[in-house]
Amino acid sequence: MERAYLDWNATAPLRPEARAAMLAALEIPGNPSSVHREGRAARKLVEEARAQVAALVGADPADVIFTASATEANALALTPALEQAGNRAPRDRLLISAIEHPSVRAAGRFSKAEEIPVRADGAVDLAALKAMLERGGRPLVSIMLANNETGIVQPIREAADIVHEAGGLLHVDAVQGPGRIAVDMKALGADLLTLSAHKLGGPKGVGALIRREAIHIADPLIKGGGQERGARAGTENVAAVAGFGAAAAAVSANWKAEAAHTAQLRDRLEKGLIAAVPEVIIFGKEADRLPNTTLFSAPGMKAETAVIAFDLEGVAISSGAACSSGKVQPSHVLAAMGVDSTLAQGAVRVSLGYTTDSSELESFQNAWIKLAKSLRKGRDQAA
Repeated sequence: MERAYLDWNATAPLRPEARAAMLAALEIPGNPSSVHREGRAARKLVEEARAQVAALVGADPADVIFTASATEANALALTPALEQAGNRAPRDRLLISAIEHPSVRAAGRFSKAEEIPVRADGAVDLAALKAMLERGGRPLVSIMLANNETGIVQPIREAADIVHEAGGLLHVDAVQGPGRIAVDMKALGADLLTLSAHKLGGPKGVGALIRREAIHIADPLIKGGGQERGARAGTENVAAVAGFGAAAAAVSANWKAEAAHTAQLRDRLEKGLIAAVPEVIIFGKEADRLPNTTLFSAPGMKAETAVIAFDLEGVAISSGAACSSGKVQPSHVLAAMGVDSTLAQGAVRVSLGYTTDSSELESFQNAWIKLAKSLRKGRDQAA
């Protein structure tokens, strides 16, 4: 049975360009910190990738710090020790939106984080943000570009203006953006921005933190050698970094067409959901969403059961964030949006990508119709 992979927000399949770049990089034996020919060849690959990743988000290559993951990049960013244009006064407050990824909710090297509420439509409450910032201090604010579960795009530019007016800095976890929506660091007004390679078709195990030129991280998370301009010690994973760069270049060239493709398929998928189960709830349907993401639930549906049922029918979907798999509590994202806990417990996510095709959607629809019959039978028996 040919399987349908519809869990791209968890990880995207490796792009051919990334695979080719990684295989070529594996043939180079040098350490990128070495000065001999082999070392310089490895360094060249790292710097080419740095330029490709920077170009993806309109940044300067010198401001890209490679890490082992986006989780590490978030932890690196969330530190009181952020110096801005020579100002060494530490950040003394961390504010995060209530729908952030667990790596941001962990608060980095702050003792705690203050949660900014979101509205019922899943967008961060800007009025609440402004009121919280009026309490003073030297805040660092972290708001994701687009939510990994609902796909809802956040009002980052507006938030940046509010944060900067209060003398704060803004970190943006932009992991879900590239390849789906425009991501321009300067246009967003972000001071720090996180990316992940495997979300856009690069390899797992490499991420990046991009900082504005004026921002200096005075206390690196990983200390040792002087790699990554002193911001992140440890020999760079040259092959993974090269794959990241190649994937970033492919996304830069093709994202508009890829986004249009997934949007068309996503709309078709949602019509099929409603046709089979008119009572289905699609979270954030009327909000500004990523073009590839659908989070839905239906009366009587249990997420764990649904995911297994789809898997048995050859369709890979998710019960929410992959980083939270195995946990039985309802999504903190839906809880923050005020969604009823019973409905939230049934929420499953479908996320598409540039290779998703009609046959995969057909497999999903067939599995959904089969599950819908089971749901109706359960409701009839309960009645």
